[in-house]
Amino acid sequence: MIALANGRRPRKILLLIVALVTALPLAGCYTPGQRATGGAIIGGIGGAGIGALASGGLAGPTLAGAAIGAAGGAIVGAVTAPRRYSWRRHAYRHRYD
Repeated sequence: MIALANGRRPRKILLLIVALVTALPLAGCYTPGQRATGGAIIGGIGGAGIGALASGGLAGPTLAGAAIGAAGGAIVGAVTAPRRYSWRRHAYRHRYD
């Protein structure tokens, strides 16, 4: 059995699992509000992780990274929400009586 500290392959698998689980909240989000909330959560977690790694675990940079990540994630999530297209709405325009 390969230990996590010695092998590179288990680290890659673990990183892939963490990335997929982190992206899972956005799987069923369609409205801009839902996407903004999911993006803020993912961005906040990622920003806190990067801030903690970069500062060696100091609270100030970790919280700053979380705030910046959450703001960026919320903006990106809201902007990238898919637009709903309704065929029913346009069907009435082209109705011939």
